[in-house]
Amino acid sequence: MKNSKAVYTNGSIGGTMLKTALAMLPGTIALSGYNIADTYFVAKLGTLPLAAMGFTFPVIMLIGCVFMGLAMGAMTPLAHALGRKNHKKGAKLCSAGLLLICIVSILSGIIGYFTIDPVFRQFGAGSDVMILIHEFMEIWYLGSITAALSMAANDVLVASGSPKSASAMTVAGMLLNIILDPIFIFGWGFIPAMGIKGAALATVISQMLSALLIMSLLHYKFRLLTLAIFDWRLLRNSWGVIIRIAVPSIIGILLMPIGNAIMTRIIAEFGAEAVAACAAAGRMEIIAFVVPMALGKTLVPMVAQNYGARLYERINECRRFSMRFAGIFCFIMTLLFVAFSKWLPAFFSNDPNVCSIMTQYLIVISWGFGMMEIHRYSGFFYTGCNKPSGAAWLNIYRIAGLLIPFSLTAMYFHSMTGLFVARLASDLIAGATGMLLVRRMTKKFLEGKDKTDEKVKFDPELVSTQSTEIP
Repeated sequence: MKNSKAVYTNGSIGGTMLKTALAMLPGTIALSGYNIADTYFVAKLGTLPLAAMGFTFPVIMLIGCVFMGLAMGAMTPLAHALGRKNHKKGAKLCSAGLLLICIVSILSGIIGYFTIDPVFRQFGAGSDVMILIHEFMEIWYLGSITAALSMAANDVLVASGSPKSASAMTVAGMLLNIILDPIFIFGWGFIPAMGIKGAALATVISQMLSALLIMSLLHYKFRLLTLAIFDWRLLRNSWGVIIRIAVPSIIGILLMPIGNAIMTRIIAEFGAEAVAACAAAGRMEIIAFVVPMALGKTLVPMVAQNYGARLYERINECRRFSMRFAGIFCFIMTLLFVAFSKWLPAFFSNDPNVCSIMTQYLIVISWGFGMMEIHRYSGFFYTGCNKPSGAAWLNIYRIAGLLIPFSLTAMYFHSMTGLFVARLASDLIAGATGMLLVRRMTKKFLEGKDKTDEKVKFDPELVSTQSTEIP
């Protein structure tokens, strides 16, 4: 048995980041496996069950954003503590964070269970599909603690310096889901066919297994779970540290699906073909970010451990390496997307108008891939450096300050090309802004001009009073 160590504070920055990113890549890809598997098997039940699944995705995504923010709140101070080689404090923060996530997930599950009808009626669900939505969401809500715990415990495992284990647990959960889906949905042996209800049950069981395995690792191998946290004063102060990071993280993460919903509404003004084309191109776009996303998952714990250890030069090196990597890799993906922009749409649609819009989308928006990823990385640097509100403000700036106003202008002139240029301009400006702000922040650390770190009390009560204002 061993304690978690500050594994990100030693060794080559580039080598450590690439090694960790490669370890996280299977898990990053597997994260999409749950939805893909559920959608694939449920589609075989017919159009109505597939439509019901379509209604559940936005709600599950929104709740997932809250879980992701809470996980960030638990992971970041844990990494700070490990960076300062204070394993005991890290264990208290980890235990407090997972307990808080359990409580929030249970409460949200209960509230969600009793509000299925009014919530999904607002999304336009009719009586015929509502029965199927109930079948899926009742099970999902009651088992939502498994989704929350598997997600949060996985992030904690990465923060503790074991990305391979974290990735392996995610892949194991996805594979189990793929095995259980057809068994529960269509029936097998003594197990009756449960339809869409079976898809929800398969997801909950696979996430539960993943969560139990990760929790076992955290307890027996890394010694990050402790009963000492049940002291109310310690628990209250630990939650204060976690919530201070979690709340702005949740706000920043929630802006993404909210911004996407607003953009879909704007695109709808150009007709159903435009909505279909942009939705398909958006899914294709994700391919360009799979590898940078794997690297991005290591950024917060890596930056946070070095911040906790006050190794500011390593943070600066991490900034240079990660942003150059994002820029170069995404530029290569841009060239590929532009080169194949006339052929790729044919895999998604036979409609010439839809294919034409998708081609234009890929040709224009692809040039902002690098800056979009740099913008995302910038938020990770702010969070890792104990400035979570900086990350939230960067997201607000991109969505509310740039993307929506620019897109509304394009809609006013009824220009589809203008809409794509609006997205490109938003990504370029937001990425450049984030890059410059993070560079200024790390420069202040190196010059000793940023005094906020001195205000952080790493005392036994885990009280933190640092300001979270963007520099």
